[in-house]
Amino acid sequence: MIAEIIATGDEIRSGALVDSNSAYIAEKLEEIGVEVARHSCVGDNMDMLVSVFKEVSARCDIAIVTGGLGPTVDDLTTAAIAKAAGRQLVLDETALRSVEDFFKARNRKMTYSNKKQAMLPEGCKRLDNLMGTAPGFVIKTGRCSFFCIPGVPFEMRRMLSDSVLPEIEKSEHKKRKFCFVKTLSTFGLTESATGEKLVGLSDEFPDIKLGLRAKFPEIHIKLYANGEDEEYLRNVLEKGCEWVLQKIGSRVISSNGESMEAVVARILCDRKETVALAESCTGGLISNRLTNIAGSSEFFLFSGVTYSNDAKMKVLNVLPETLKAYGAVHEETVKQMAARARDVAGATYGLATSGIAGPDGGTDEKPVGALCIGIATSERVKGMRFCFPGGKRLMNKSIFATTALDVLRRELVYDL
Repeated sequence: MIAEIIATGDEIRSGALVDSNSAYIAEKLEEIGVEVARHSCVGDNMDMLVSVFKEVSARCDIAIVTGGLGPTVDDLTTAAIAKAAGRQLVLDETALRSVEDFFKARNRKMTYSNKKQAMLPEGCKRLDNLMGTAPGFVIKTGRCSFFCIPGVPFEMRRMLSDSVLPEIEKSEHKKRKFCFVKTLSTFGLTESATGEKLVGLSDEFPDIKLGLRAKFPEIHIKLYANGEDEEYLRNVLEKGCEWVLQKIGSRVISSNGESMEAVVARILCDRKETVALAESCTGGLISNRLTNIAGSSEFFLFSGVTYSNDAKMKVLNVLPETLKAYGAVHEETVKQMAARARDVAGATYGLATSGIAGPDGGTDEKPVGALCIGIATSERVKGMRFCFPGGKRLMNKSIFATTALDVLRRELVYDL
């Protein structure tokens, strides 16, 4: 089966919007054993759209088209694909009622232009939109089945999972086979270093396809196994995962693709333990990531963004002589911050950060990228120093926050 993804719209073509839809669709297709041969982007130009749709209809079996289903004059996908297929646009009464109901439920008046969204190519199969006004549809022209779905990401994702993927699964083009994917999230190694550690995987497991995805600052290892023997594939994928764990070791955060904060949250909840934070250079980023986890009130007790030295002294009782002797970015300072945060909240763990995110403020002794992390438990308080040279401010804040969470993860898992 040959599949393509086509993103439409001048905002995508010009770079005004980043096309995250195509990446998401490709990943989901790959998970059901459909490999995407090509991604393309076409602006809001009728002649160009018709030309591309005709080309694709002759060379592939499946095409997912996003965008251009809205009510405005620049939403051209429906009309263009009807023209490419030699079909008329006809009013779909069910689609019209759906659009009308959408506006009635929100006490809003439907404009005449919204009726355009119920005009679909003759002979197509309507795909209902449960999240918005624009229905999708699937139409066969040439050798290709075109699945036209909204460009709004949350509408696209719902329609893809509810309608498109199930339709492709039972497609005449798709032979019955199984596709299993294992995602291992890692932190602490570069993408190239991770790849070097995994040299030999294909020799050991020829039925596993390896993929590396940089999801800064994490690296995700993807293991794919496709074929007709379900039991064999599950078994070989499990053995491949064990092989990777042996090679990467404690750098693996999760063997199920979980984020760092999700892993930390799960462990804290399982152990019925809690954490309190004192953040300086990370500016509340760690707190934000942890509280994005549902149920965070079970493990998250307190956060103090003590950015200034005065705040460190007044809120956390960091000793003036410590700041005078060592400065804000030092192991001794973060030790006191972590211990005080833990005491104030009555938490199991106290975690603190102080560093230099840049672009200014660095010195030879403490360059931009310098980071100090403190962690306090009932038994001890530790301070650690790291350095991540060369990063920009927001990148530094992200890697600082992830490093601090990793320190806590290692404390929880390995008692370091």
